[in-house]
Amino acid sequence: MAERITSKTNSTLQQVRRLISSRKARYESRCFVADGTKLVAEAVRWGIRIEALLLCEDVDFPVPAGVRELRVSPALMKDVSRMETPQGVMALCRMPEAAPTELTPGFLVLDGIQDPGNLGTILRTADAFSVPVLLADGCADPWSEKTVRASMGAVFRTVPLQMETGRVIGLCAEREIPICVTALRPDAADIRSLDLRQYAVVIGSEGQGVGEAFCRAAARSAVIPMSPRCESLNAAVAAGLVLWQLQRLGQP
Repeated sequence: MAERITSKTNSTLQQVRRLISSRKARYESRCFVADGTKLVAEAVRWGIRIEALLLCEDVDFPVPAGVRELRVSPALMKDVSRMETPQGVMALCRMPEAAPTELTPGFLVLDGIQDPGNLGTILRTADAFSVPVLLADGCADPWSEKTVRASMGAVFRTVPLQMETGRVIGLCAEREIPICVTALRPDAADIRSLDLRQYAVVIGSEGQGVGEAFCRAAARSAVIPMSPRCESLNAAVAAGLVLWQLQRLGQP
């Protein structure tokens, strides 16, 4: 039986607002919000535990067995959703745990990628290429509503790993995985000349680039060739090129 909510001050709606706006609230409760018909359908498809479904009164959406169904007016949905044109379907989801993994060469490290749209796009692209991604210090939250939406559900299929920068560097050294940073350094090699599958490849933010800790620990540096009049690429675009190169070498 669906519950009908008519007040903006309803406790569940307030919880949804907190989860959308606060990283601390997400990690304390281990919950996040998925907004949009396709995104919620992907969460259901990939086994994300859904605590509650928030649906507009006139929206027809299959409610999984045992999931709490909450019905609201379009006005209330618009008040809660961050989407410019809400689709009338939101889910309050339980945050999945990242599966234990052995770090091996050929993974991508993100260092300080703060824009949730860029982060979501990178995670979506990495999922398409089946390249594991590790989020080091300073990255946006992969479970923010904007990142989840930009990933188009990639975070449901491949739960991102998060680790402190020092720990990443230590594990790479322990497991003898050389680090390659994408940086404009005198010794930087054309990315097309390197077999990146041998490395942990680090991409930094557009504004700051790769951090000093990774640069000091790097065995190699690589550069994406571009016109001299261009200073840099969008971080998500740069990551896409690196991910392509990670897959291209060695292919027939």
